[in-house]
Amino acid sequence: MNIDFDNAFPIGYHEFHKDPTYNFQLNRWHSLGLMRYEDLKSIGTGIITFEDWKKEMVKLAEKAISENRLLNAAFYYRAAEFYTMKGDHPEKEFYYDKFSELFYQTIDLDLVERTFIPYLSYADLPSLRIRAKSDYKGTILLHGGFDSFIEEWYLIMEYLSSNGFDVIGFEGPGQGHMLLKQGVPLDYEWEKPVKAVLDYYDLKEATLFGLSMGGWFCLRAAAYEPRIKNVIATGHAVDYSRIPPAFARWLMMFFIKYFRAYTGRSFEKMGARGGIKGWQVNNLAHITKMEPLEAFEYSLNLNEENLSCENIKQNVLYLTGRNDHFIPFKMHKIQLRLFTNVKSLKDRVYEQEDFANHHCQIGNIKLMLDDIVAWLKTLESSQ
Repeated sequence: MNIDFDNAFPIGYHEFHKDPTYNFQLNRWHSLGLMRYEDLKSIGTGIITFEDWKKEMVKLAEKAISENRLLNAAFYYRAAEFYTMKGDHPEKEFYYDKFSELFYQTIDLDLVERTFIPYLSYADLPSLRIRAKSDYKGTILLHGGFDSFIEEWYLIMEYLSSNGFDVIGFEGPGQGHMLLKQGVPLDYEWEKPVKAVLDYYDLKEATLFGLSMGGWFCLRAAAYEPRIKNVIATGHAVDYSRIPPAFARWLMMFFIKYFRAYTGRSFEKMGARGGIKGWQVNNLAHITKMEPLEAFEYSLNLNEENLSCENIKQNVLYLTGRNDHFIPFKMHKIQLRLFTNVKSLKDRVYEQEDFANHHCQIGNIKLMLDDIVAWLKTLESSQ
């Protein structure tokens, strides 16, 4: 695949849909260079329910196949999978299989090394490796967060490779192939999959880059894995339970402690009602392979204490969008205060005029990547 990096990552955050959650997802795949503007602009008014979403995405996939746009088609099936509830597991896996089949028809597997790294007795870590296309400047390990697929970062990997980095993207427990095909649930102790990747590729040092909840994961891994030399985090919360207002958090903890059975039934009812909140409940249960209340309690492990920031001694680049609708900006300042022992720290807050002020810089991915490349080159030149 010949990639025109001047145009690979479209700039701008568009109103594809009036609902901000639907709209973000459409912008996400468009901004990553994986879906066409004209396709997404044509479907917004036709989506009200998740069933509408799936039907529209499948139509776009079939149209893209007929026009031999297999990469677009792959990600329309990915989008169909995304809003398929865990209770519809056969359909969810069907869409994943269609996505995977089309994606791997698109890329050149002589240039992109696909590997399954031994991890558990019953499961392997999927990885993609793209070697540096110019003078080698180091190795970057790349991963996403809560519900990401390794393949979503493909063009990012290609771009970093074109700038002189070996790039290894991987999925960990609770993500993509590991979850849907191998049944491995989320494990917040991210140093374990990072160790497996470093060991497999016999890497003495590497940069670790995590997006969205992957930002939390990569900082956690850096606290326990000394072979990580540099850390790049974007789009995470220090403590996910602190996203809501303090009183709402206290009230939830109170009900879990004193009215546990009632709270568990409330979570189940919310999941059964559907809608975005229902999807969130079901998706967390799907990724953790737990009942809704237990899944929520597991998510409480993604907190300041388990992040172990006092153990992070690497160079850190910390990126935040001012208007991230998932992660409130208050998390940025809390995180900065916790970097007490890092070797060096650089942070950047992206504003509206950057078109990168949304979650994980959706709207201007190339600006984020250029900042990352420049930062790594600065570190290299200062040694």
